[in-house]
Amino acid sequence: MKAIILAAGVGRRLGKDGQIQPKCLLKFNGKSLLERHLNYLRHYQIDEVVIAVGYQAQRIQDEIKALGAENWVSTVYNPDYTKGSVISLWCLRQQLVAGDDILLMDADVLYDRRIIERLVKTNIPNCFLLDRDFEPGDEPVKLCVRDNYLVEFRKQVALGLVYDFAGESVGFFRFGSAAAHRLAIRTEQYVADGLDDEPYEEAIRDLLLETPDTFGYEDITGLPWIEIDFSQDIQRAQNDILPQIEVPENI
Repeated sequence: MKAIILAAGVGRRLGKDGQIQPKCLLKFNGKSLLERHLNYLRHYQIDEVVIAVGYQAQRIQDEIKALGAENWVSTVYNPDYTKGSVISLWCLRQQLVAGDDILLMDADVLYDRRIIERLVKTNIPNCFLLDRDFEPGDEPVKLCVRDNYLVEFRKQVALGLVYDFAGESVGFFRFGSAAAHRLAIRTEQYVADGLDDEPYEEAIRDLLLETPDTFGYEDITGLPWIEIDFSQDIQRAQNDILPQIEVPENI
């Protein structure tokens, strides 16, 4: 199994904390988010990690070297990193079509390692992660479930959509080789159509709505995690999330 991590963007919404370095280099208790990702992925014996980089790419490469991970982790440069994240996914199309099972991960998440364990050990070939405990609003990317099928994956849910419950997407996914190949084709179509300001989630949503029966989800409600988009997220990560994941872990 291969992991691909999206780490190309500029963290503008973080203010100065997002401007001075890529978000994946934010440190909590002395460990960068990237170091935490790699520690977990190594623990679960992921074969290879490929990272889409862009903004201050050299600093990410320096961190990989400092962690002694060059023989296991490689980077792919996205020169259009100020555009939509679908471009980063398109830059990783060679990895998507290589025939491996894929873990796709946002780089800006602080989380409990059991969240990755769910994706590695799930028997669902194409798997989303869903957290029912979230604050409604425009920011969370929502997963809507009806009759145990995923029927929507988006920040904005249509008013008329019928569903049993919703949760927030963690921003981590597992795709079997066939779905990963489809995703590569879809992202290439986005680029060909000039839709290069779209988030990568839109390409995944297309696949989900086309063949909902080929996707499933793991409910990770109760496991601590946070996506770091705003300055207040840094404080919440430090004060609320980190204590929950540091006490039982030594990875």
